[in-house]
Amino acid sequence: MIHPMKNVSTLVQAPLEINGDTPTLRLFALLEVVASKDQFFSLQSLAEETGIPKPTLHRMLQQLENAGLLERSGDSRQYGTGVRLRRLAENLLLNDSFHGARHGVLRSLVNEVGESCNLTALSGSEVMYLDRVETPAPLRFYLHSGSRVPVHCSASGKLFLANMAPAQRQRLLAHATLEAFTPKTLTNLDALEEEIKQVKRQGFALDNEEFLPGLLCIAVMVPSASGRSNLCVAVQAPIMRLTPEKALGLLPALHRAVDALSHIESEATDPLDDNAIA
Repeated sequence: MIHPMKNVSTLVQAPLEINGDTPTLRLFALLEVVASKDQFFSLQSLAEETGIPKPTLHRMLQQLENAGLLERSGDSRQYGTGVRLRRLAENLLLNDSFHGARHGVLRSLVNEVGESCNLTALSGSEVMYLDRVETPAPLRFYLHSGSRVPVHCSASGKLFLANMAPAQRQRLLAHATLEAFTPKTLTNLDALEEEIKQVKRQGFALDNEEFLPGLLCIAVMVPSASGRSNLCVAVQAPIMRLTPEKALGLLPALHRAVDALSHIESEATDPLDDNAIA
């Protein structure tokens, strides 16, 4: 924490550089700054952060808003990511070149545990299935890639919530509808917060018939070298085959899977070796 009595000069940070050889690339660089934020921002705050003159920045933001890449909040003074930009990010996750490698890890996990497995990511206030491999067992719940489930009543969702800063989590939940899908769904914010604290302590999360009656799910987050992860792996099964006690026995297999996925993700983000370029 910065002490309030320190010299003001120690608080001044150099503006972020918005580089690009063309106007289009500069707009893209500005989008990268916007995408790194976990809350709405004002024209003034972004001008101070980037050092771009306010008239120029206003024009750039207007272009991005007109394209659906940014949107304004209710008072029209705050900006945030738009639907088109979020859909672009989701499609990249669904269709990137490392999909096959991740799918192979999921398939191996299904072969080991005998139940359906998902790779999930947070999208707004929902959890999106990036990939899924079904169990060959005749009794199963069918949820395809691209399916979405609410963050408050899914195992992956609880993990994403647990790994947020408290202020970010409060903002998200303040605007989310905590709908009761089953009698076991947590719809009280205080009760959900207690569950999230437990998830953070134990490092995994359960959905014990909170989204669909008869369905149990256990999830673990994929580690990220950057410190912030937006990927989880989950096992789902009917409660007649998978009780909460049995689910805990799957944790070693889940941890092996997330370690393999973490390695794949690190390969995807590592810069190219100059010697590997022909």
